[in-house]
Amino acid sequence: MFFRRRIARWALVLLAAAWPLALLGQSESPGATPGPAAPQALPSSPGALRSPEPAAPPHRFWDRTNILLFSGVAVFRGLDYASTRNFQARGRTEILLASEVVNNSAAFAGLEAAGAATSVGLSYWLHRTGHHSMERWLSIGHIAVTGFGAARNYSLKSKHPH
Repeated sequence: MFFRRRIARWALVLLAAAWPLALLGQSESPGATPGPAAPQALPSSPGALRSPEPAAPPHRFWDRTNILLFSGVAVFRGLDYASTRNFQARGRTEILLASEVVNNSAAFAGLEAAGAATSVGLSYWLHRTGHHSMERWLSIGHIAVTGFGAARNYSLKSKHPH
């Protein structure tokens, strides 16, 4: 029980520390008012006056990159499900989730699907608020964390009772 509380506490600390840092470098939302403009130097010749180049339009939400990232999230969530079932079959005990959830195949599969759907939903929210870089990094982070967990599950030694 102590170990679960300790992990949960550290996860909350890391999330609270990382979230503001991740939002610092994001672009403004489309409806935001721009700040004061910097003073511009006068052109040296009359033909040097140019209008500023228009900003590139934001990408579509269901573009190729996001489809690949969301597919990666779904694949790694499936790998997490399989690796957890595998190490349970080898006599290990899940410490991050309640046994009632992990031992119920349908509930555990639903939890993994809900995790993937939540990732897509948060990415959509970040997309709509103009945080396009964070939208992609959320999926990349999800894939990395889930991949690490699956690799760890497969690397645990079997613990069958004698």
